[in-house]
Amino acid sequence: MQNNQDISKLLIEAIQDKKGSGIKLVNLEKIESAPVSKFIICQGRSTSQVSAIADGIREDLQKSTRIKPYNYDGYRNSQWIVLDYGNILVHVFLPEYREFYNLEELWSDAVITDIPDIE
Repeated sequence: MQNNQDISKLLIEAIQDKKGSGIKLVNLEKIESAPVSKFIICQGRSTSQVSAIADGIREDLQKSTRIKPYNYDGYRNSQWIVLDYGNILVHVFLPEYREFYNLEELWSDAVITDIPDIE
């Protein structure tokens, strides 16, 4: 079985493969009220790219680990898609929705790691 760190790395690589940007790993493990242990937050430039990033994550993780998300939501508008991998939630936003919901600020007491964009 894969651990959370291995899965986080695979999820981030899948985002980078689809040119997702602004990737942040939000470690919530030390926050008792947190719903999960980690958030991975990123963005795409268009609704098509947001969908492609989410699809790429699902396909890559299933291919490499046979792990499927427990649930996902947001494909109808593709402005914000969330993928639920149990202890890890992946949020793929359009920039304006990411700014509006501002999850990084909401969980600012967490350890937040910026992942460099790949050009």
